[in-house]
Amino acid sequence: MKVLIPQDIAEAGKKFLLDKGYEIKMGSAADEETIAKEVTDCDAILIRTAPVTRKVLEAGKNLKVVSRHGVGVDNIDVQAATELGIQVTNGPLSNSESVAEHAVAFIMALAHHIVEMDENVRNHDWESRNRVRMTGLSGKTVGIVGLGRIGRYVAKKVALGLDMKVIGFDAYIPKDAVPEYVEMVDSMEELYKRSDFVSLHCPATPETKGSVNMKYLSLMKPGAFLVNCARGEVVNEEDLYQALTTGIIKGAALDVLSSEPPKEDNPLLGLKNVILSPHCAAHSYESFDNMAVHAGIGIDEVLTGKSVSWPVNKLEK
Repeated sequence: MKVLIPQDIAEAGKKFLLDKGYEIKMGSAADEETIAKEVTDCDAILIRTAPVTRKVLEAGKNLKVVSRHGVGVDNIDVQAATELGIQVTNGPLSNSESVAEHAVAFIMALAHHIVEMDENVRNHDWESRNRVRMTGLSGKTVGIVGLGRIGRYVAKKVALGLDMKVIGFDAYIPKDAVPEYVEMVDSMEELYKRSDFVSLHCPATPETKGSVNMKYLSLMKPGAFLVNCARGEVVNEEDLYQALTTGIIKGAALDVLSSEPPKEDNPLLGLKNVILSPHCAAHSYESFDNMAVHAGIGIDEVLTGKSVSWPVNKLEK
């Protein structure tokens, strides 16, 4: 059986598939048209960020599974896959630690002005040490929006490692899944009002897209910071720019943006009180190995008729 891989993955994932006896077909490009042409003789697609549209799925006459390298499946037409009887899987355990670590690194970099201080020293501005004051983290409050696996990892690291208070909001998580060091609040309004740092860990859904807007940003403390290692679509960037330039909040750190890569005229690129990284929070060596292997596991489980560990959709039997 043949597996299409449009974008290269870690050797660990390819070795897993080869050891299981699968033939690997490396894609020549990651656009919709090319994938649709190259999937025609394949039983599976191991996908990273390339689009898996209805056109791609319908072109895959032998296609039985689309396995996501990572967690988010917004680049996959899951509804179309379900209608066509194609299983979609992902790797929710593969990169959570790395993303959580990135969020915590953002919190520390914002509080201690790491990027600004580095630039100052390189520009021979040693006296900045007497101008810039850092924000101590012990006792400060982190508000976490979305207490899934990544959100809970962030909570653990800041609560137990940095002695910070953690409050959280998640409309779907069971109460028994919430650690004792997290205080769940009843509303987003309360979370934004009380937090010194708001860290976003919710998926991009019709309900969450654009939900971080002036309604909530205006409730934050003037010295507060926003961290987004979730999805760029969750944040209304025009409102965030206004909040950052008018002193409504002190700063932000973003691993994700509404358009990636960002357009050259994106005003956030010119702000000194914003730290940016190129949607790379999950890109540790360990995570890349995990994402590749876990995606391979999903493919093998489906093609050998085993129970699927991480199903995204539910197919009718």
